[in-house]
Order: sequence, then structure tokens, then C-alpha cells
Amino acid sequence: MSADSTIDSLIYLDRFKRFVSVGIVGAGIETVVFTVLTTVVGFGWIAAKGVGAELSISTMFLLNDRWTFTTSGTFSQGAFLRRWGKSHLVRAVGLTVGFVVLILLVRIPDFSLPVAGIDAWPTVANAIGIGVGMVFNYVAESLYTWQVA
Repeated sequence: MSADSTIDSLIYLDRFKRFVSVGIVGAGIETVVFTVLTTVVGFGWIAAKGVGAELSISTMFLLNDRWTFTTSGTFSQGAFLRRWGKSHLVRAVGLTVGFVVLILLVRIPDFSLPVAGIDAWPTVANAIGIGVGMVFNYVAESLYTWQVA
């Protein structure tokens, strides 16, 4: 497959919008699970993050498999499980990418973004990390998990 057709398949706007929509659902699921587990159930934040992330990643995989990338891949049980495993690998790397961006941006010396008496820079840096991780996830999910190009 040529580089042009690969790029064309990646910039397919409807697929990208669906991917972002699924990501928003995933973020909501993780946030709700994390909040309930830490404030109601009494989990520590690391355990709550793990449970929330797994539920979010699995939900996003199912939605992406059935909606975002519905025309890609085969529907056999083996193929489905291979895509599920690949998706988890991609998401783990994407999460790492987001963490690295966050760490690098927060460690910029002598930089802060004061807003209403608090330093908002870590929150902004986290959002940037999420964005970079999301772009990585979209490209990797498209090319590796669902092989659209």
C-alpha cells in the first residue's frame, strides 16, 4: 500500500470523529469508576485508576470495533481476541506517551500558569499529553489493530 493511501485512510474525518467520541465516552467511564472507587468504596487511587482504565479501554475497544472500525477486520472469535490484545498494547503505549509528555512539560523549569490563585500548568500539560497520546492511539489503532491501510 502506498504512503498516500495510508495517509488518506488515516485522515478519514468520519472515522476520526468517531474515535474521538469513543475516547470521550472512555474518559467519562474511567472518571466515574475512579471517583466511585476512591470516594465510596475506599480503593486507593492506584487500584482505582487500574480498574477504571481497564473498564474504559475495554469499552472503547468494543465501541471502536463495532462502530469506528466496523468495516475493518474479520468477525471471528480469534480475530476479535487478537484485536482486543493489540488494542490493549496500543493503549498501554499511548498512556506511556501521555505520561512522558506530561512529565516533560511539568518539568519545564520556572514555568507556571497561575489561574485564580492556582497553578493550572500541570492540568494544561496533562491535557496536551492526553492529546498527543490520543493521536498516537488513533494512528496505531488504525494501522496496527484494525489495519485500515
